[in-house]
Amino acid sequence: MYTDILGKKRMKLGLHIHTTESDGHKTPDEAAKIYKDAGYDAIALTDHWKVCEPTERSGLRIISGCEYNVGVDTAKGVFHIVALGTEKETGIEKSDSAQTIIDKIRAAGGLPILAHPAWSLNSVEQVKSLHGFGGTEIFNTVSGMFASNRPYSGEIVDLMANAGIIMPLLAVDDTHYYEGDETVGFIMLDVSDGKCDTPSILKKIEAGQFYATQGPEIHLEKTKEGIVCRCSPACEISFFSQSSWNVTRMARGENLTSATFVPYDFERWIRCEVTDANGKKAWSNIMVI
Repeated sequence: MYTDILGKKRMKLGLHIHTTESDGHKTPDEAAKIYKDAGYDAIALTDHWKVCEPTERSGLRIISGCEYNVGVDTAKGVFHIVALGTEKETGIEKSDSAQTIIDKIRAAGGLPILAHPAWSLNSVEQVKSLHGFGGTEIFNTVSGMFASNRPYSGEIVDLMANAGIIMPLLAVDDTHYYEGDETVGFIMLDVSDGKCDTPSILKKIEAGQFYATQGPEIHLEKTKEGIVCRCSPACEISFFSQSSWNVTRMARGENLTSATFVPYDFERWIRCEVTDANGKKAWSNIMVI
């Protein structure tokens, strides 16, 4: 557990990790030890088409997880869906549609996450055709380091927000190779209420009670002056919104710990990213304004 700069207690969670149970290069026990040693409080092992049951490995809590995929032609629609925290058999089959997979994850008590929408070249129309996602990945380490140069899904996230599709934004590893793609992206979940059982974790993820990060802290607050970002020391604080330009969009300097964005009257959503002196980033969830 960690205490953030606002005094809230948080869990460090890795929620997209592969092992030798599918196409990862480490065994489940080896993977768990790596994440345990990196200070994680819990992880989900999300091997392709193989559910990892909730357990403990190498002294680390393991949340139930699995990754399902539909399609290979991005023009027709490719969806990778991570299931977190399912409580029973999903009955998912490889012939199932993306919507059926989402529905079956929900029916099994789990949370369906849309994985790496930029890597999958998901369009707004494709995502809008589905319902029931509990979040999506804004950053996916392995997509950029090894698979392709599409790790960052900020553009599709912003286009979705313009279309009224707003989901919590997770940072993950999607670890496969364990050659620098591990322990890079994670979320910091607010557990200051003491509730950290799996159903509570899933509810908090869907409610956006976390921030996504590679290390820095980031917190958004709506005030009379505007939308305030508070963060650990950073060299850049960037706001993303409905407007194409705003003079308060970015702050640059040394050891920045706050910045304020003043939205235009027409703006309906805002999110923020911070970058520290080592180039590590953090991403807020989208705030509806």
